[in-house]
Amino acid sequence: MNTDAIITRTPTTSTTSMTSTTSTTPTTTPVTLTTPAPGAWSVVPEPYTTPDATTLRRAYYAEVAGRYWKRSVTEAEIDQGMLDFPADDLAPPAGRFLVGRLDGRPMSCGGIRLIDPVTAELTRVYVDPRARGTGGGAALLGALEEAGRAMGAERVRLDTRSDLVEARALYARHGYREIPAYNSGPYAEHWFEKPLVQAAPSA
Repeated sequence: MNTDAIITRTPTTSTTSMTSTTSTTPTTTPVTLTTPAPGAWSVVPEPYTTPDATTLRRAYYAEVAGRYWKRSVTEAEIDQGMLDFPADDLAPPAGRFLVGRLDGRPMSCGGIRLIDPVTAELTRVYVDPRARGTGGGAALLGALEEAGRAMGAERVRLDTRSDLVEARALYARHGYREIPAYNSGPYAEHWFEKPLVQAAPSA
């Protein structure tokens, strides 16, 4: 199930079928990290297996599934969801997982992966409800897009659901435009795209 709750996006493996990837290994460059001022967001690459990343991925799944099922999700259901939709495609060289911290506390996460040599896809984009409205969504999207450029992507795509109104509004505010379906995931109802590089000026 794709989402963005707000931000959330479902794993493509769970909600959308991923476009076939190429065997070409992309050239990667490190993402520049900065030390935030007190009260600011810091969003940096982090293995999806760390305790903080795992806690955020579980929170993401609980919200995405809970909103879809319209009920609370049990710990056992979260456990099964984590097994059914692993995040092993969110590791270098063709993927990244990022964790966002507000005043040092892990409060957001997101993944990005290449689905072809020039196209990246967002997934598992999530901001803790307690931190929404503090600029965390914008900070997370900016860092994910930077990671996509570092992997050689020229555009980024995502899909999401109709009930995730806040997520769709967030993407629209940050330059994403709706496009025709690029996959056939069972939960995908809206598809977005944003260029990551400036078009060359015409001669």
